[in-house]
Amino acid sequence: MFSKACKYGVKAIIYIAVQSGKNTRSSLKDIAAHINSPEAFTAKVLQILVKCHVVESLKGPLGGFFLSNDTARLITLSHVVYAIDGTETFNSCGLGLKECSELKPCPMHHKFQSIRTEMKEMIEKTTIYELVLRVGEGEAFLM
Repeated sequence: MFSKACKYGVKAIIYIAVQSGKNTRSSLKDIAAHINSPEAFTAKVLQILVKCHVVESLKGPLGGFFLSNDTARLITLSHVVYAIDGTETFNSCGLGLKECSELKPCPMHHKFQSIRTEMKEMIEKTTIYELVLRVGEGEAFLM
């Protein structure tokens, strides 16, 4: 359902938050390596997240990307998804038809609508901090 950029953005923000919890700023090179993403593509994704105030960055030898624990508790997956993919994922047709609505539904419209609603609720309720805890406790992995 999400674009490749969005998937990389979610993995990047989780990695950055995990590292920030260890008081470490993450370089672009480290992030790209740990989420298995091309560096140039990762840079573009992170640029969007910085511009949308989802993650912070500092330039220079002691710089890098970071996220405070307080911010990680407030930022939800929806912040990342909406910053990168917008709301199109939750408004577009599951089959990719240009015209699909309650009045003119595609064959999957009604089934896909409930899936989209559940997915939207999940990303709006799931904080980055929750995901960081799962990674920290070894219940989830980024690679």
